Amino acid sequence: MGSTPPRSRRSRRWRWSALFGVTALAVTAGGALAFPAGAAGTNVDFATHCVPPAVAGLPPIDGTTTANVSVDNVSPKVGDTVTVTYTVVTAAASNPTDLALPADIMTPTGKVTLGGAQTGDVTVAGPKKNPPVPGKAAFPSFSMTGTFTVTKPGRITLSPGDYNIHTSYILELDTPCAVTTPPAPVSQTVTATDGTPANTRAISLSSASGDPGASVTVSGTNFTPGATVTLAGRAGGNQTADTATATADAQGAFSGSLVVKDKTTTGVVAYEGGSWSADKGAGPAAYVVNDNSPVPPGSQKLTTTVKAGTLSLSQAADSVALSAVDFGKGGASTGALRTVTVKDFRGGPAGWSLTGKVTDFSGPGAKIDAGRLSWTPACATRPGSPSTCKAGSAGTLGATGATLAQTPDGTLTGGEFTVDAGLSLDVPAFTPPGAYSGVLTLTLT
Repeated sequence: MGSTPPRSRRSRRWRWSALFGVTALAVTAGGALAFPAGAAGTNVDFATHCVPPAVAGLPPIDGTTTANVSVDNVSPKVGDTVTVTYTVVTAAASNPTDLALPADIMTPTGKVTLGGAQTGDVTVAGPKKNPPVPGKAAFPSFSMTGTFTVTKPGRITLSPGDYNIHTSYILELDTPCAVTTPPAPVSQTVTATDGTPANTRAISLSSASGDPGASVTVSGTNFTPGATVTLAGRAGGNQTADTATATADAQGAFSGSLVVKDKTTTGVVAYEGGSWSADKGAGPAAYVVNDNSPVPPGSQKLTTTVKAGTLSLSQAADSVALSAVDFGKGGASTGALRTVTVKDFRGGPAGWSLTGKVTDFSGPGAKIDAGRLSWTPACATRPGSPSTCKAGSAGTLGATGATLAQTPDGTLTGGEFTVDAGLSLDVPAFTPPGAYSGVLTLTLT
């Protein structure tokens, strides 16, 4: 008979294999979870084949998954972006051991299958977040989100698809779970209607000014091929009597000449159809008619020039110290973004957008996911500014980024603005003690 390993060695070997096995299965079962805001779909059941990592030493798991697909808009238009949330309510397996699992070790990813008027897969992903799970207890449900752009009108069906759970506990492990007989039953349906295509028409001028009666060459792109395009002067928000026509070529481009006589002209537009429409036009491109009227005897003509400036950003400082949290409790680590000043001195028709994104917070042998940082933006406009600043929506920032503030396009834009934001980092309860830092990058366009 072979020798029997010492008890301590047998016990230690069992604990490690149990850890690996539970890590592999930790997120393959679920309990009750409230569905996210939006239009919830129907719970559906489908057969699932899950394959634990080889290190777990466990056979494949064939079981039943209960899932739900919700959307933020059940009646989108072509061109709209729809946010999809795939929630695994009850997965195909459960924790088979007495070993408790810590919080925030699982990161789910998956796909939602589109059918009907539009086909394909929507990639979805969830945050690295879960409560502690006692041994032999049911695992919590988890949700994953993603987006798709509507490309065709009609009924589009959404079915839950394959999902994978990545766990970060002792080892980095994956547990893929596939739909046994795809596609799974339909959980959600949206009905898309024809939408107005995005207007990408654009024009440029050969000169930004000229004497009364001088002609300016107007060049355009992305107009409807073969369309008759009207070229017209603008005086503020009104059209002048100076007009001409051009014809777009097979690529939607044109070049035409417009004689500008009206001294009140501030810009030039180009449009398809019988009258100006922002949906089928481009401009205004800034244009000034020189005042060359003769000077009466005994008078002096005075002229000045207003020079266009730039779009710029400055900030009060380049570091923010968030409040400390306690090990074992975690919670919100809060602070405030250093005030950002935006100066738009371009003097044209374009607005601006200020966006931000953040990296993961790195610390002593660990990190806090970027998706745990959220902000509440605020924006103030200096009195007298032609534009009005609008703050972005409060919510998660993360590595993908979000809008902090913006101003719209207009006949004449510009001004000075101050932008702020409250910051909150959701720190997991048992994050190792130490200092963690991430980089928040702001981009002004």
